[in-house]
Formats: sequence, structure tokens, C-alpha cells
Amino acid sequence: MSDQSEAKPEAKPGPNLFGWTLWGVAALGVAAVVYIIGQASTNPDTNRGLRAFAKGEMAALQTPADPRPAPVTTIYDPEGQPLRLGDFRGEVVVLNLWATWCPPCVAEMPTLAALAAHYEGQPVRVLAVSIDRAADVDKARAFIAQHAPLAYYSDPNMKLAFDLTPPAPGMPTTVIYGADGIERARLAGGADWGGADAKAVVDHVLGVQGANVKNGTPRPGS
Repeated sequence: MSDQSEAKPEAKPGPNLFGWTLWGVAALGVAAVVYIIGQASTNPDTNRGLRAFAKGEMAALQTPADPRPAPVTTIYDPEGQPLRLGDFRGEVVVLNLWATWCPPCVAEMPTLAALAAHYEGQPVRVLAVSIDRAADVDKARAFIAQHAPLAYYSDPNMKLAFDLTPPAPGMPTTVIYGADGIERARLAGGADWGGADAKAVVDHVLGVQGANVKNGTPRPGS
């Protein structure tokens, strides 16, 4: 008699096992795609696309590596009522910090007024916030009145510039917030905000919201 035992054939998974295995791989793939899409839609770092617009008058444009919401600093509207940047949620906000004693601020103000006029009727707010001291309020009001449709907003305590992350390096500093209140880009120094380069940046931030407005969809609250 032979001591050698008869070799057993190698077991193969049945069709049901193969089916469940393939289904599991497919499910994992779908889950991964859904996760990536979800991350892309909720990740505030949609700023990467904005880097392509850092050219011409917007050459100094910077996009934050860690986008953050606007600070909760109190500023004041044209009637002297307190408010915060968060009160403009739902609009793209182009925040400009300026002062009458700042020559580049004075020089670029007509271009900010042109930007505001270009987006009238759309969910874009060009918010020029004066950091002039109390003694210069009348001068600042008179100056901004020459640049409609801009209105006089103020930060008499000069806190907003320091509450930004990182703080503003000087005047003028312009920060662009998405309709979600998250910082998208900023530019330190003067620029032509009424030209095509600046409008391309704002149009990019508007995104789908801007497309809806151009197609005749009413803006929120209208």
C-alpha cells in the first residue's frame, strides 16, 4: 500500500463569493468617489483656482493656505449702527481697508467704486471701511461721498486690520470673502479694481451663484 495520500483539489470560491467580492470592491470605489466629491464641495480651499488670476493688476493677489471666516470685529455702517462682516453672508464681499492719510488708498478708490457699480444688482458687496481717526471722520465721509455707489463704513478703533488672520500689513488691504463668509483671497497695496483682472477674480468667487444671477435668477432677499 502507498503511504502517499491522495492530493485534494484546491478549493475555488464559488460564483456567489466572486459576486460579493466584486460588489464589495465596486462599493468601496463608489464610496471613495463620493467622499472625494463631498470633500471637494465642502472644503473651503476652493482658492487654488484663484491663483491663476494672480496676474496683471492682481499680480500681488494671495490665497490663504488655511481659509478662515471673517473676524467678528464690530464696524459701523453709514448711519453709525454696529455690524459685522458676517451680516453680509450670502454676498461676495470685497473688503477694502483704507484711510484718507493713505495716498494709495485715495488713488484706488475710484476703481473700487467702478467695481461696485459693475456688480450692482448682483450679490457682491464692495465694502470700503475707513480706519480714519475721529478727527478725520468728516473728511473721510466727504471723500467717500465722491465715489458712489460706495458708502461710508468705519472702524474707528482700528481693530479689523489686526483681527484678520494674518493681520493686514498696511493700507490699503483688500480681502475677498465668498458668500459663505470664508476668505478667498487678499491683496496688500493699491490696485486697479475696476479693470478686467479684478472682475475675473470676483467672477471666479461668485462661481455658480454668479452664473445664476446672469441667467436671471433673483438674488437672495430680492
